[in-house]
Formats: sequence, structure tokens, C-alpha cells
Amino acid sequence: MTLRVGVFDYGAGNLHSLVKAIEVSGASTQIFTDCREALSADALVLPGVGSFATAARALSGAGDEMREALEDGLPCLGICLGMQILFEESDEGGGPGIGFLRGRVERLQGEIVPHMGWNDVATGGDPLFADTPDLIAYYANSYVCRPRDEDSVTAWSEYEDDRFAAAVRRGRCWGTQFHPEKSSRPGLRIIANFLKEAAR
Repeated sequence: MTLRVGVFDYGAGNLHSLVKAIEVSGASTQIFTDCREALSADALVLPGVGSFATAARALSGAGDEMREALEDGLPCLGICLGMQILFEESDEGGGPGIGFLRGRVERLQGEIVPHMGWNDVATGGDPLFADTPDLIAYYANSYVCRPRDEDSVTAWSEYEDDRFAAAVRRGRCWGTQFHPEKSSRPGLRIIANFLKEAAR
């Protein structure tokens, strides 16, 4: 049975590379603009395009429903902004996030912001990073997540003097601050690993 992955479109950008990366791994995709409808998929992907305010508006008051679905075990991968919207609130403004992860999204501490380009990722033993040794991933972000519970952090990166969460996990929900769909073969492996875990 083919895994059906719902991609929640905040209405902020091109999702072509993300959809292609998911489908290369053998899953089917459906793009949803209604987040309630997106919860009907076998797994959910929150893409990394747009601003926190855009994503908060797109939730249309359904943040509680999405949080409950994640609590109930709906597999989810949040990418960049998609990881940030899993948290409670952001310095970028624009209303509350989903609140599945406790913490705040803050502006990256650095002289040159946004953080654009490739960066080392120090990974732990999470299955999301299976077969991705010495990971270098692609970033495009001005904000980073500051989890209240650092036990949820599964990978770290450093930009200038700022050490931040490169990836997080709670239950069957993962987030990456970097863009796996733009991170060459290791990034595709991370997406494949997520789909494998989602299918369990």
C-alpha cells in the first residue's frame, strides 16, 4: 500500500522540489490548503516556505486540531518554517503556533542574517538520520527554535557563535531547521527515513 503524504500549503511558495523529493521515495503526495483536510493523510509534511505569520493565518484556528492529531500519533515532518510552526510562538510575530513542542522561535544571533547555504549538522542516534554520516545540509533561515526541553533536540548546528536546534522530535513528529529536499542525496535519505518511520 502506497503511503499518502499530505503537504500543507500555506500559500507562500513553490513546493515542487519538496513534492518531487517525497515521490522519489515511493510515496504519493497531495497538496492541501485546508489544514483540517490535510489531517486525513497517512502522514503530514509542513513545508519550509513563507513566514510564521503566513503559516499561523493558514492554520485558520485549527491549531488545536492539528496538535491533537500529532498527539494521537499522526506522523509529521516539519521543515524550516514547518518546524518553527510546531512551537508555541515566534519573535517573527503573527499569532500562535501549533504548540506541539514547548518553546519559542527567536531571531538568529549573527551579523549576517539570513543564514543561507550549507552547514554541518551534528546528529544523534535518531532513525531520521540513518545512513547520513557527516551530514552537511542546506539552510535558508533568519529564525531558529529554542526548545524549553532540550531532550527533544536530535541534532545541532552552529552559525557564527549561535548554536541552535537543527532537528527536533517528539513522538512520531520530527522537525528539521534545514531543507532536506535541497540537501542533495543525504537530504533525500532523510525524507526516505521519515517515510519509512511513518509507514511503521
